[in-house]
Amino acid sequence: MKHFQQLYYTSCEHGLSGFSGFQFNAVSAGVTAETRQAVEALAGYEPPRSLVESDTPELLERCPVNLCYRPYDRAGRTATTLCVRYVGRDSARRFGNYFAHALHSDDFPAAGDGLLPIELWNSPVWTGAVSPSTDIPTLAGAAPGPLDVRAVGEFLRGHPHAGRLPELLAAVFAALTEHGSVVVVDRSTEEIAHWFAAVSYLLPPPLCRGLSFATYVLRPARSRMHLIGTVPEATLAFAPDDEAAYTVFDFARGVFPEVPVPALVGLLTRIGVGSVRPVWSWTADYAEGGEVTPDDWHAPVAAAAASGGIPLATADVHAVVDWLAGAEHLGARRAAVAAGLHRAHRGLDDARLTALSAAAKAGGDAAVHEEIEGKLYGLRMRAYTTAAEDAVEPVPLTDPAARRRAAALWERLLETEVRTARERTRLLLWAVGTRLPVPPEAMAGETLTLSRALLGTTAPAPAFRHEVARLVRVLPAMRTSLATAVEEALEHRAGQEQLFGQFPAELLGEGDLAGRPLLLEHHLRARAERDPSNTVPLMFKILRIRGRTSPDEELLRGLWRQPSRTWTHREAARIATELPVSEPVDKVVGEWFDRALSQGIEDEDALASCVHLCEVLSHPRRFTWLPAGAADRVRVTLDLAAALRDAREATELFAAFAIPETGPWAAPRALKRLHLVPAMLRLPADVGLLRGRLAELTHRDLDQYLSRLYRGAAGGGRIDDVLLGHVATVATLPEGARLSQAQEESVAAIRAHPEEHWHVTDLKRLEEAVRPHSAALADRYAERAGARRAGPPGPARRFPFFGRRPAAAAPTATRGAADVPDTAASGTSSGTSASRTEGSKSSEGSAGSKKKKGR
Repeated sequence: MKHFQQLYYTSCEHGLSGFSGFQFNAVSAGVTAETRQAVEALAGYEPPRSLVESDTPELLERCPVNLCYRPYDRAGRTATTLCVRYVGRDSARRFGNYFAHALHSDDFPAAGDGLLPIELWNSPVWTGAVSPSTDIPTLAGAAPGPLDVRAVGEFLRGHPHAGRLPELLAAVFAALTEHGSVVVVDRSTEEIAHWFAAVSYLLPPPLCRGLSFATYVLRPARSRMHLIGTVPEATLAFAPDDEAAYTVFDFARGVFPEVPVPALVGLLTRIGVGSVRPVWSWTADYAEGGEVTPDDWHAPVAAAAASGGIPLATADVHAVVDWLAGAEHLGARRAAVAAGLHRAHRGLDDARLTALSAAAKAGGDAAVHEEIEGKLYGLRMRAYTTAAEDAVEPVPLTDPAARRRAAALWERLLETEVRTARERTRLLLWAVGTRLPVPPEAMAGETLTLSRALLGTTAPAPAFRHEVARLVRVLPAMRTSLATAVEEALEHRAGQEQLFGQFPAELLGEGDLAGRPLLLEHHLRARAERDPSNTVPLMFKILRIRGRTSPDEELLRGLWRQPSRTWTHREAARIATELPVSEPVDKVVGEWFDRALSQGIEDEDALASCVHLCEVLSHPRRFTWLPAGAADRVRVTLDLAAALRDAREATELFAAFAIPETGPWAAPRALKRLHLVPAMLRLPADVGLLRGRLAELTHRDLDQYLSRLYRGAAGGGRIDDVLLGHVATVATLPEGARLSQAQEESVAAIRAHPEEHWHVTDLKRLEEAVRPHSAALADRYAERAGARRAGPPGPARRFPFFGRRPAAAAPTATRGAADVPDTAASGTSSGTSASRTEGSKSSEGSAGSKKKKGR
């Protein structure tokens, strides 16, 4: 049998030290030096200032009592407990003396016969008188004091802050499993002991044995106990580094911290101090042995409570269900727990029912497993039908009995619970996904009912649209029923031609409408409206359905419903190519070709498409389809394209491009705007002919010509004969040419630039080219060439950009004038001023050369 060793510590005349003062007055045999040191460290006592000079029994009775417990291992096997009381004066009549009676055991639970340390509060075992002898006996057991579950229950019912017990218990759990201390302040250590007892009863017994506490410490900041009691007069000053380590519950002043309360704490406080002891004995059958934190203990305690008929909260139920999957140590008890939870809690979700089913199976209870599986399947079907957040996708059923039960449930839901088209859609998808044995006639009837309902649906949500599309894709009966419903609508309701452009008829494909030509044509028209880029092939499909080769006005207007009601050039070319030339076409086809040819052309791609259309329509048979005006435009367009391709000299293009500037001549005007000037600049120039005809160009074309020519001349590349001929043409333009001021400045810039920047050899070639047309200009070039040949080499001057743009460095030019972009027409007066200034500099340079040569 285990015993307690006893130790008395106080200020006295006789003791183990051999002199008066604080010392061990007496100890039991076998007490080690380590035990004495531990007790001496715990025995210190400092009374409240108001009670320091207490020396009467009444005053001493008011002094706080410190019941202190210190375990030396987590299980509290080796532990020491002390009762420290203030005794006022010592033998020398000095205040400050106290008496500490300590009990120590290497097996504290056995020595105390299961007594909790806090139950030694006010125990008759404690003494406060010194021993005449230094040897005192060991104790065989210890009688409990008046503190028990009944007393604690009465205390909590009468305390105004009893509702703070969950937070206090949560804080103690945190101190035990994490770090820190909990400080409890109340009016007396009697009340503090009751708080400590409430916590001790509610803690798991293994944790309670490891809970260190002291019911009174004047300066809590100097203690490292888990649970520290003190009175309102105490000093609660914590160093900044220690504040986070102490959680203070001041029941005297009603000041409390915010502490998160784990679900276990809620369960324990609902069970209550008076009923919790049997729950802890039941928990032993469910705990695995390594539980430490509240989360570890929650499920075993909840399972034990449920086995004893204690109602569980939702969080408790969920904890047990989630825990069961790994609770292999329970053995067959797993199935019992699963069965109890299933029958007592009918609102469990799919995931937790699945866990219960698995636990019942693992525990060997096939009946409970099948019962839960049946309910689970019904919940899954309903969840999927209603599109619940936790819905799972259907999977095939293989067991014949399960398939029959599921099919019966499916029909019952269809008859009694389905309310909307979406629910019917999802229930049909469930039947397909699980491969339920639904009779074909029943499936045909249900899908036709759904199809009729869907045709009246407007603006369905994206998820619903996706589900219907999926059903149409995976269920042939649905496609057939939907086609039947659409046909009924077209036959019985006028004005439904656009039905295939609406949900859900748009989901039908051509294969679904085989043998229904009216439906198929409306389907193709709706496709053309949804995908205009595919209209031409769809038109020819409709013609094949009709058994015709040429479209009529109604079909064309039905397919091209956009405001312009016009084919693009590419569409017109494709239609012209695919229409059989051996068959006559409706007159309206030629009119639509006419409108296509008359469309405006903004860029090279559109122009190329239009020219290609003209080439296609130039076929003799197709040419006959066109109205007279359209035929003329086709002919002119192709002639201009040929002229651009075949001309050998720049002036040859003038006659070809004498076309109207107004009217439906879109392609000829685009050819002129985009290709005339580049083509001229690529062709050799007969200076005599071209200089007399440049004025025939429009203002815009002449601007473009001069701009491109300047870029080519100033580009720094090789000056070939073509470029040289065009520069000579512009340089020798007569003074009376009808030019704008900007164009005159451009001509002057082109005329002056070679003098300063061209290689002397090229300048001499230019001199020879202009001499037949302007001897004065040729002399000027010759003089400048001679001066440059005789003078020292120097950096060439950049000639600023001319025209209407602001003066800036000219962009890098390509080697040919024809490839230079048209920029002169978009310049500004600042560029003109720059040209004038540079022209003046050129003149001054020429004059300076003359003076230098004269010298």
